[in-house]
Amino acid sequence: MAAEANEEEQEREPEERVPEEGEQQEREPDDGKPAEREPEALQQIPVYRRVGHKGADAIVPGNTAESFDEAVEHGVDMVELDVLRAKEGKLIVAHDFEDALARRPMDLTEALDLFLEPPLDRVEIDCDLKLAGREAELAGAIEGRGLLERAMVSTQEIDSLRKLRQLEPDLRLGWTFPKTKRDWTQYGWAQPALKAGLATLRRRYPSILAKKAPELQVDAVWVYHPIITRRAVETAAELGVELIAWTVDDPGRMRELLAMGVGGICSNDPRLFDVADGMPHPALKESG
Repeated sequence: MAAEANEEEQEREPEERVPEEGEQQEREPDDGKPAEREPEALQQIPVYRRVGHKGADAIVPGNTAESFDEAVEHGVDMVELDVLRAKEGKLIVAHDFEDALARRPMDLTEALDLFLEPPLDRVEIDCDLKLAGREAELAGAIEGRGLLERAMVSTQEIDSLRKLRQLEPDLRLGWTFPKTKRDWTQYGWAQPALKAGLATLRRRYPSILAKKAPELQVDAVWVYHPIITRRAVETAAELGVELIAWTVDDPGRMRELLAMGVGGICSNDPRLFDVADGMPHPALKESG
């Protein structure tokens, strides 16, 4: 960290001192006050995309207007929302059929309309397509609202990525990896196999990425954070593809990923982004 400016103001000579060779002359602001310097921690914060998973699912139930607003309140750059083809065929905002049955989910068009008005008109959108099908309807709903520049569609479905690239060449696409339909982390009996599988994926993913990303013509990859390595980040950078880590709810892990150079982090709790950046949790500020 650069040395702090001396607080005691020295008496100035009538004639300006000429700096010696190799010595840098400090410039003072026009108002004559010493320049304030940012803390070292703030100077070291990398630029990355802050993504709210389903909005702010850890604060307000996700995939709802209230959760989207909460995410913006806590400074996200992008809101990720789930797009599901309902059994009757229409596109709704829900993670799965169980989620859809538990509440009255928004239609996709209803959700996208929210991003045309404050406060959601300030952020980007990622539509996470859960099932293949109705790709033309999804692309049309985004383009028809003038949201192409602010939107991305991510999915695990390879066929959907190919269809979307043909349908709307200007739409940013993200390939979600790995493909899974169940959260195996909640099953204790599956942990040994899960640990071994993740180790294999960590080793293999950079070569998978190098082969498939150019073929799919994607702009980003959304990667399950335990399989991200520095080599994977470097491979994505070489390909010119943004790497976004999902879903990270631990500030320590966020710092590790940022040190690797990931382009973005998706979290259920957007308050943790500030914590990862070295600031106190907002809940602690309120209680203080």
